[in-house]
Amino acid sequence: MCTSPPEDAVFAFPCEFPVKVMGKACSGFDLMVAGLVRRHCPALGEGAVSTRLSRGGRYMAVTVTITAESRAQLDAIYRDLSAHDQVLFAL
Repeated sequence: MCTSPPEDAVFAFPCEFPVKVMGKACSGFDLMVAGLVRRHCPALGEGAVSTRLSRGGRYMAVTVTITAESRAQLDAIYRDLSAHDQVLFAL
């Protein structure tokens, strides 16, 4: 009989985890993403956010590296990001 490993077995918490978000390049998109993530990670450091524009400059990728404390925390972050109308997708 096969059993599935516990959901948290893939990660050993706490761990460094990059949250990647894509949206249309507009003023403040990176700040909005950082603000949503900061709701769940209040101790987010200054160097935790990096951005990159697409080749044509129409889209922006934002990476926020956090210290993830649990799977529930990551799920909450992705729920908030996915619910925002400016976010095209989050990985």
